[in-house]
Amino acid sequence: MAPPARRFLARRRGVLARLALWSLAESAQAFLVGFAVAHAVDEGFLAGDTRRGLLWLAVALAAVLSTAPVVRGVFARLAGLTEPLRDALVRRAVDRSMALAARGGPGATDRAAVSRLTNQVEIARDSFAGLVLTLRSFVFTAAGALIGMVSLHPALLLVVLPPLAAGLGLFLATLRPMAAAQRRALAADEALGDHATRSRAALRDLTACGTGPETERRGAALVAEAASTARTLARWAAVRTTALGVAGNLPVLALLVAVPWLRGRGVTAGALLGAFTYLVQSLLPALHTLMTALGAAGARLLVVLDRILGPAPSAEAKDAGGTGEATVTVPPAADAAVTRAPAPGGPVPVVPVVPAVPAVELRAVTLSYGVRAEPVLDSLDLRVSPGEHLAVVGPSGIGKSTLTRLVAGTLAPSSGEVRVAGRPVTGRAATELAALRTLVPQEAYVFTGTVADNLAYLRPDADRADLDAAVAALGLRPLVERLGGLDGPVRPAELTPAERQFLALARAHLSPAPLLLLDEATCHLDPAAEARAEEALARRPGTLVVVAHRLSSAVRADRVLVLDGVTAVCGTHEELLDRSPLYRDLTGHWQGEPSHRP
Repeated sequence: MAPPARRFLARRRGVLARLALWSLAESAQAFLVGFAVAHAVDEGFLAGDTRRGLLWLAVALAAVLSTAPVVRGVFARLAGLTEPLRDALVRRAVDRSMALAARGGPGATDRAAVSRLTNQVEIARDSFAGLVLTLRSFVFTAAGALIGMVSLHPALLLVVLPPLAAGLGLFLATLRPMAAAQRRALAADEALGDHATRSRAALRDLTACGTGPETERRGAALVAEAASTARTLARWAAVRTTALGVAGNLPVLALLVAVPWLRGRGVTAGALLGAFTYLVQSLLPALHTLMTALGAAGARLLVVLDRILGPAPSAEAKDAGGTGEATVTVPPAADAAVTRAPAPGGPVPVVPVVPAVPAVELRAVTLSYGVRAEPVLDSLDLRVSPGEHLAVVGPSGIGKSTLTRLVAGTLAPSSGEVRVAGRPVTGRAATELAALRTLVPQEAYVFTGTVADNLAYLRPDADRADLDAAVAALGLRPLVERLGGLDGPVRPAELTPAERQFLALARAHLSPAPLLLLDEATCHLDPAAEARAEEALARRPGTLVVVAHRLSSAVRADRVLVLDGVTAVCGTHEELLDRSPLYRDLTGHWQGEPSHRP
């Protein structure tokens, strides 16, 4: 962290120089206050020259009154350091989160990103500003005061410096353990915030599945950990306060005790009073402020910079919370096995043909949101062949999104096994999952950047020709031209839900993953746009699984999987019209209200 800090300061030598000039004025002010008091006593009042004494006091008063313009000048220059630091930390925090997401794929999340971008960046800026102010003030104020003491009599330093150094050394010894305590406190704060976010998103499931008490116990443990770290910080703050008392009181007591010894070495009454003035007016307040800033702001700054500037954690797969979908029991059935029968009448091969590895395979998969909850899916078997286009239909809340998230690997089954391209997905790292599948949810994700940045998010090596091909395939040319071309800016708040879905679908079209999962990802598109998008995605090399939003999506698919709460039925559109009463009902519903969700 030191080299970046040096580079940051080296690029702002002008700001540092102007700060130093204003600080020299503060040093002169500290020098004049004690010096004027000493001469007012020795050359004025004790010498019987009241007028001279008053003139010297007027000099001291002028030095004190000059504080306001000096402070105003310092603060005006301080912004030249703090605001660039804040901007640099925000860029670093965003780059770190984006890099983590890029490594981990669409499923990767960085739940501490919001804390870094808001609370931690502001902590860093405020702490840095406080340290610059106090370090600068202490250095220049102490220089002025110590030079003033030497000018009055060198023996004064022999009395004042040892207790000052002892108190400061005692304080510095507490910085490392206090920084460690601050680091633990921040980690506890992030863990508690993460738990609160997860729990808030899954409140319905927690209530429905009876897992609220367990979540409450986990939250209580995190609250207790946060409280424990806060108490540890408070204990170190007490040690710091003790050190402040030592550094702030011992120099004055030492000077009082040493008065006879100093007087024996020719130190005048005015010089003694001037030394007391230096201590009480300048040196000890600056030392107190410095120790307070180092103990609080310094520890916070080190920990926060370590969080923001340190290496990004490796991306790991994170299980998603519940969705609150209605429970449905799906017993194993031959209809759910997605295997194609050989064409009748064909010749019997002499050499057995090894079947292709299924693109998606579920083996007796059961999922329940809680130990006592009814299963959402129960012993479901499913096989999807490479290159197949499968539509998943069923009433709202029956488990369609749950199925896609199980296949995507963002949700772990209670029992059974989920495989994609022959590889288990449960517990697999997010980077490996990203290479196997792409999941496009109903709420499309786009970010501030260029159109090209958004389209190439899952395929950073895509060239302009690849981007143009995806735009043409999905009919995005009017939208891209309205945004200013591939280099035009994307502002998510200014896009309609349909436009955001268009960009997300084009991004999925460019993805190199062999499996594409659409979880009602076309719900905001009109029927014609939806048809064009699904047809383009079906032509894309690989396998397509779509949670159907309209009947047309099911008709376009090679086969349809119906989840009806009793059995799982799979077949072509025509086959299901004969075999599945629910599918016939859904077909009538779609035809009567084509814009509604199934």
